[in-house]
Amino acid sequence: PNPNPPQYYPQYGNYYPPPPPSVQVPLPAPYDHHHRGAAPPPNVPPTEFPPSVHSHNYPGWAGRYPYGLQPPMPTPYVEHQKAVTIRNDVNLKKETLRIEPDEGCPGRFLVAFTFDATVAGSMTVYFFAKEELNCNLTAMKPDLIKPVTVSFKEGLGQKFRQPSGTGIDFSVFEDSELLKQGGMEIYPLAVKAETTLSADQPSEGEDQKPKTPNSQITQAVFEKKESGDYQVRVVSQILWVNGTRYELQEIYGIGNSVEGDTDANDPGKECVICLSEPRDTTVLPCRHMCMCSECAKVLRYQTTRCPICRQPVERLLEIKVNNKAEEPPQQTSQSPPLHPPPALHQEEV
Repeated sequence: PNPNPPQYYPQYGNYYPPPPPSVQVPLPAPYDHHHRGAAPPPNVPPTEFPPSVHSHNYPGWAGRYPYGLQPPMPTPYVEHQKAVTIRNDVNLKKETLRIEPDEGCPGRFLVAFTFDATVAGSMTVYFFAKEELNCNLTAMKPDLIKPVTVSFKEGLGQKFRQPSGTGIDFSVFEDSELLKQGGMEIYPLAVKAETTLSADQPSEGEDQKPKTPNSQITQAVFEKKESGDYQVRVVSQILWVNGTRYELQEIYGIGNSVEGDTDANDPGKECVICLSEPRDTTVLPCRHMCMCSECAKVLRYQTTRCPICRQPVERLLEIKVNNKAEEPPQQTSQSPPLHPPPALHQEEV
């Protein structure tokens, strides 16, 4: 009860109530809503209060309201996937793609590169090509320079060079057409390596679905050096396998994990977390192959940052590489593997 109840005075004209006393009697401290009696609340140890009771003596509470930091947000879950192997019958080594002067036709330049092939096929060089449906290329300036197709046989480390007289004359085209940057639909240079359909493949009438040969497309642009000469820079590589389009992506660190002629104790091959197991898991989208699968399973619940570059992690891709140097090489029952080893084949959506 209030010890200082308000005073009521009869309503008389020209009468004003006296002022309140100068010393106010303090009110008692407010009790918890569970204790409304006149007696003080029982002296109960703080540990006996359940978390839902707002007690003055309960740790982490100030009066009736909590204080302190909120609990941290849970770490987002990172998806862990396993890679699926896709056979690539023809591989153009993009670091070898270049242009060379044509000695037979001064002023023209020929496309040259190195490639591996486990089956026979054909190589077509396009200038100013546009990719159409089902990875078909269309030359956009066939009146000025036509595509050139050359057949090849199976074999590793083959050298390709355009026939003399079929190269490009840079003086005919503007630099704005040759030196394109950023997103584009027409690439100044494109090379399509296409395999030959084998005789044992079913025809269109047997399964009611047309068969298309597997192929690899390398799209590139020209760059001008300080000397004024042109050089080639590869922008992307695309695979067309069994009617599905894939875009090739490089994986950083996979070379240290698949080279069978190196020492097993060579630094750089082990997981950067446990420093003992070989690395076999790639972080996406930065594509750093830096962890073993066991550490990756633990890491995905604790952080969303790459251990190498600290970029956000969207997915973890496990790539199992069969690397046993002591085993003898496979015989003719299987085709030899391509070099370099297969990188991440991510389907474009």
